[in-house]
Amino acid sequence: MAMVTVSILKQYLPEVTGDTANTDLEALLDRVEAATARYMGWGKADNLSSPRMLSATYTFYLDAPTLENPDVLQLPMRPVQSITSIHSDIDRQYGSDTLIDASTYSLDRYLGQVILNPVTATDYFDRGYRAIKVVCEAGFANSALPSDLEHGICVWASQLHRNKATQGKDSITQRAATISISPKNMPPEVKEILAPFREPRKIF
Repeated sequence: MAMVTVSILKQYLPEVTGDTANTDLEALLDRVEAATARYMGWGKADNLSSPRMLSATYTFYLDAPTLENPDVLQLPMRPVQSITSIHSDIDRQYGSDTLIDASTYSLDRYLGQVILNPVTATDYFDRGYRAIKVVCEAGFANSALPSDLEHGICVWASQLHRNKATQGKDSITQRAATISISPKNMPPEVKEILAPFREPRKIF
């Protein structure tokens, strides 16, 4: 289900009146949000077939904490709403004996970082292939989608809606005149809006 509402999208589509197109617009928003999340570098949540903006359960397998600080574990997406469990196990069995006590770390939700408390921590983050397993709730909380991200989604969705009749075409001819059609890919202004939300490892 999309976080951006149809009523908000209709502000970008003043030519759409009434409720006839609501179902199609809702489906379009859902697809655009999934594509936007993928562009931002998000993977799919557990038990879902595609990424989503709304907070959901994710399981991450990480190789190591940050190089700069062994007490800091950088998760591959943000924001992170809560941590369900963290296992650190070089043998990748993730048994109860490798569970890191939740009272010994804190979560920076905005940065998506788990930080061991130097006073109370009795465990550490191992280094090795998929040595760390994290189960968490990540994504945006309900009704907490940033306004600029919402704007970018609406700009892209409104463009796609208007281009439905010209899919697969580079130009159309009307009254003996040929008109070029705008590209169907993500608009440059949307990419600019999404740039601050992209995960650093996905920027190239």
